[in-house]
Amino acid sequence: MQQTRFSPLVRVHHGSMGDLIYAGSARYRFDDRALAHLKIAITQKLRLQECFLLSWTDPASTGSGRVSLWLSSAIPLEFRYATDKPPALNRNWLAALAMSAHGTRGMIVMTEEEAEQIIAASTPAEKHERMQETADRTVPSTTPRQQKRRS
Repeated sequence: MQQTRFSPLVRVHHGSMGDLIYAGSARYRFDDRALAHLKIAITQKLRLQECFLLSWTDPASTGSGRVSLWLSSAIPLEFRYATDKPPALNRNWLAALAMSAHGTRGMIVMTEEEAEQIIAASTPAEKHERMQETADRTVPSTTPRQQKRRS
């Protein structure tokens, strides 16, 4: 039987709750909007064959403590959403997740508000670099029709 653990984003629950299923057995509950951002940020790193930690602190309401998961393309991950409509993505949130992944604690699960504060505190050069990386990985620079026109 799988046990569901709640992420720190339960305390800032704004909508439906989905699950990050790690290695086919451990379930971690996240707000669907947060889970969508984590999926993009995690996938960006795994596509580059990068291994890293995903870390968060459990809130007191769920027993406190810290969680870190080792993420690798060899370990199955499943993202299960409670709703069928994908949420709008916040590039600042994606950029802050990517920035945090370069630290010793790995990618830190954070709220959208925390991500905005991190980006606001970044230097203009750091902001530009992270925003460009996020844009390059999440949005194609040209559509197939634009590519045909250029040829």
